[in-house]
Amino acid sequence: CESRVLYVAEWKRPTVESSDSASSPSAVDSTEDGHLFWDDWGEGLTSKSVPVLCVADVGKGTVTVLQGVPPHVSPGQALWAHDGQGVFFVGWWHEPFRLECLCGDTNSVSSPRLSPDGCFLVYLQGQVFGPHGQCLSMQQVQKRTISVLVDVVQRPKKEDFAGLYEALPPRCWAADSQRVVFSSARRNWRDLFVVDRTTRRVTRLSDPEIVGSWKLLTIQNDLMVVHCSHLNEAPRLAVAFLPSAGLEAQVSWDPLDEGRLLGVIVDILDISPTPQEDNPEYSGLDFGALLVTPNHLPSGTKVPLVVFVHGGPHSQFFTEWNVTSAGLATLGFAVLMVNYRGSTGFGQDSILSLTGNIGSQDVKDVQAVTLDPNKVVVMGGSHGGFLACHLIGQYPDFYKACVVRNPVINAATLLGTSDIVDWRYSCMGLQYSYDQLPTPEALTTMLQKSPITHAPQIKAPVLLLLGGKDRRVSPHQGLELYRALKSRGSPVRLLWFEEDGHSLDRVDTQADCFLNTVLWFQQHLHLH
Repeated sequence: CESRVLYVAEWKRPTVESSDSASSPSAVDSTEDGHLFWDDWGEGLTSKSVPVLCVADVGKGTVTVLQGVPPHVSPGQALWAHDGQGVFFVGWWHEPFRLECLCGDTNSVSSPRLSPDGCFLVYLQGQVFGPHGQCLSMQQVQKRTISVLVDVVQRPKKEDFAGLYEALPPRCWAADSQRVVFSSARRNWRDLFVVDRTTRRVTRLSDPEIVGSWKLLTIQNDLMVVHCSHLNEAPRLAVAFLPSAGLEAQVSWDPLDEGRLLGVIVDILDISPTPQEDNPEYSGLDFGALLVTPNHLPSGTKVPLVVFVHGGPHSQFFTEWNVTSAGLATLGFAVLMVNYRGSTGFGQDSILSLTGNIGSQDVKDVQAVTLDPNKVVVMGGSHGGFLACHLIGQYPDFYKACVVRNPVINAATLLGTSDIVDWRYSCMGLQYSYDQLPTPEALTTMLQKSPITHAPQIKAPVLLLLGGKDRRVSPHQGLELYRALKSRGSPVRLLWFEEDGHSLDRVDTQADCFLNTVLWFQQHLHLH
């Protein structure tokens, strides 16, 4: 297929004046008028509603829309079959409405990858309407027979493989079509692994002498290219050839440049909840934290602490380069990043333990690590903002200031505005279905678990950073807290980024947010 390019494009909607029903997907009535509502795929895919598979023939200079995709399916993640005469793709159901990553009644699949010899296909599989960011299984297909290659890991031991939590890179097969190389979370780390499809054995490939986290970028003809970094070391590339099957432990890595170190001290913490905070349904779970402390300050200096809370809630902080924590440490702040129970990398039991316990278990985990109440501030985005606002509401005398990006403030009012409505139900421990209507009991549960209920107790000055085009967490969530605090005379400031979505990731916006965050903390910690 060297002369043809397979890609996904948005189907061009017909205009009212001129419609071309012959080329339109069968699910779309091209005779509708211009005021018809088009459901789209939400955050990051606004205005993307009807994807189609296209083939561009480079030699002929033509583009063809592939036919035969079922009308109730939106195609994506497409790849050529081995002979170039067919394609594989993931199909997302868009009926009765579009909801992220739903591919069937019980299972959701992603990352299909075809072996070099064309005989084997692997893909990742998770549970529909389960936690977003759950531990996934890797399935393999041979002659239409599907079997489990890597199973879900419920509760790993500390040094063992902890499961699959992220997408496979576009090229992940070894040249022998026998092994698949991938990266995944392991407690506070991201490590590199290889699985042999004949033995189903998972082997770690990361070099223990190069401390940090590893991410596979690609593998071609068994040459692996990885990105590796640490919280105190800027990113760099390393390469190695994958040894023959059974000899993977002999892999030898060559860094392509010297590591650039940041002047900070990094501590990797393992924490066990107190007996009072242990989850009886998932007893014995622990969690982790990363502490970054500047080492360029005079001896005896009392360093202010920023508690940095991740979102998701099923995501995590890795021991890898983080520009926010690096910037804060350079300016004299210590940064504490807590991978509370429910974070990825600690097994499926840890993820499930948070279901129905958000606003309590995760809050207590973060607070348990934050012992010194002197000069402590807190920040987070999305669910991290949810937790940050819980922390300043439940521990009003502990935190001196707070900065939150697009926070979830009231899950009950978020319910009808988020592009992933199922997420609200699953986090709360409630069942979800397409025809789900909110009940008084469900709305009460959502409200009771939300930080808005603690707004009257908040004393810490709050800086809100909101994206005007956020489809994941409506900016009206932040406005709800802003008005609640203003009505009580509490110190609050709101920055509105009109053209930004949920992540506030435009370059100028990131710079603006970081500078205002630092100034807010310095002002309220009296560091000027």
